[in-house]
Amino acid sequence: MPNLYEILDGQAYDDIIAAAHPPASIFHVVVRKLSAEATYDRGTLLDLSTGSGGDNKYVIHGTEAGSNETLTANCVLAEDTVIGTAADVTALAYRTGHIIANKLIIAEGATLAAGAKEALRDVGILLSSAFPVE
Repeated sequence: MPNLYEILDGQAYDDIIAAAHPPASIFHVVVRKLSAEATYDRGTLLDLSTGSGGDNKYVIHGTEAGSNETLTANCVLAEDTVIGTAADVTALAYRTGHIIANKLIIAEGATLAAGAKEALRDVGILLSSAFPVE
């Protein structure tokens, strides 16, 4: 008997994208160098550094702001990236998209406050609670 059920073309499950709308748009960001090398995984929430003490670079959400610096949730890292100690790193991040909130990676001990969620919505990133179907 022939196989009457076969998936011919399908979309692989993506562990951080919740839906196709709004579409995920990728752009380049400059991530600030660290005092000790680390790897930021895909799905890391990045804050933009602004203000008179800011440098318009990105840091992991939960980083403590410097003097006269404002850190605002802004984008989500699109691929694993090694952040070194010698120089800032250019990386790819989602500037828009529908992201699974509980898959976001933030600094240890940090929380994702309502203000950060609103800041993400302002730039075109929607968050939804979701979990993988097994």
